[in-house]
Amino acid sequence: MTRSPRPAPAVIAAHRYCETVTALEARNFSYGIRLLPGPGRHAMSALYAFSRRVDDIGDGPLPPEAKEARLKECRILLERIRAGEITEDCTDPVALALADAVRTFPIPVDALDELIDGVLMDVHGRRYHTWDDLRDYCRCVAGAVGRLSLGVFGTVPGVPDADRAVQRANTLGLALQLTNILRDLREDARNGRSYLPAEELRRFGCQEGFRAAVPPAGGDFTGLMRFQVRRARELFADGLRLLPLLDRRSGACVAAMAGIYHRLLDHIAADPAAVLRGRVSLPPAQKALVAVRGLTGLDTRRAARGCTA
Repeated sequence: MTRSPRPAPAVIAAHRYCETVTALEARNFSYGIRLLPGPGRHAMSALYAFSRRVDDIGDGPLPPEAKEARLKECRILLERIRAGEITEDCTDPVALALADAVRTFPIPVDALDELIDGVLMDVHGRRYHTWDDLRDYCRCVAGAVGRLSLGVFGTVPGVPDADRAVQRANTLGLALQLTNILRDLREDARNGRSYLPAEELRRFGCQEGFRAAVPPAGGDFTGLMRFQVRRARELFADGLRLLPLLDRRSGACVAAMAGIYHRLLDHIAADPAAVLRGRVSLPPAQKALVAVRGLTGLDTRRAARGCTA
């Protein structure tokens, strides 16, 4: 058996840097990718570290013009990676790790351009009037991540419905992003951002926003949240049908990440106002249970039968 050549020390160090960033900044994501073999874990960490850089630009204190300039630099970096111009003497560990990941796996780099498009929507203060509008945003910032991840995971050779893997990865990304939006409702409002569709906010009398720790007076906040939870659960039900198309380790990784968010959704459904009081999260014991379920293949078998609970 021929062994793959060991990466250069600079590349190894770059991957370690990205794994550290991922562990510190994205505990739920990091929890899931621990279940992957080394090369896949490295690639996913590199993708996260670049995505985090883009998100931090969008969320940072710079004026819009400066953010646009920084995001343009990120696009130029992607062009250099496509062209194979990133070498071992590169001093940017994220660029070096991402370039190595792109050489190792068939990662659709164009999806990272879509991520930048989504962050530019935030920079420009875009509002979303309908679910179709919000879905376009989610497709950029989360569906793109699903397609990038699929480039690392691949699908099981000869598995039925493999041609639907990209669509299901997109849908699962939408489910994760909508859950994020519900969880971060108050934080986003305090930062001047509103993601839920304006027409739905009006329908439930919640157009005044969510800056306070209590639901908007006179509105049906519980109804609004349960409506959104139902939508997210439908997206999960479709997106989790991706699991049977993946190998065991990749399926376990996706099941762990999606399972954590699915349980966050359950907490929000049980107590919608909790998102206004603080950040809803799962204790480590529940995350461990989700990982065990993923490794046993239980979630994959349930997804194949059309179940998500």
